[in-house]
Amino acid sequence: MAPRTRNPGSEWLALSAPDPLQIHRLWAREQLAPIPSGRLWLAVEVGLMRSVDAMQRIGSDGLGPVLVYPSAELAWWLVPPGGEELLADLSRLTVRSKGWMLRCPSADRYIDGLGWLEKPDGSGRLTDPAALGAAFGPGGHRLQAGAFC
Repeated sequence: MAPRTRNPGSEWLALSAPDPLQIHRLWAREQLAPIPSGRLWLAVEVGLMRSVDAMQRIGSDGLGPVLVYPSAELAWWLVPPGGEELLADLSRLTVRSKGWMLRCPSADRYIDGLGWLEKPDGSGRLTDPAALGAAFGPGGHRLQAGAFC
């Protein structure tokens, strides 16, 4: 069997951890890897269906990685560190603190019921916390009517 090439999104995710090699070892065994939030991103936890709605409100150009766990009806949005200040007043969202472990599959896999609804692409692109807050805030941000034409 030919060796697999590494996915840029997976490479970026692994660099979020103190030991990227260990992360790749876990993924090679088809296991979830515990990656601590805080170094490159923070995880924002919210219900899955609300997340799908928010993704439509934000639009594909504004989305960073979104990890989902459908059987638990949960999603985790990756936002820049410091973004928690913009999201603190939204009761629907739980901003996980620095060091909180997010159990991640690689960017191109679905493992133990978890997968990326919006995959990391390796660029470091994250969801803007202001856009996320607007999508989950009172009334929710809506795309302009012309956005669908």
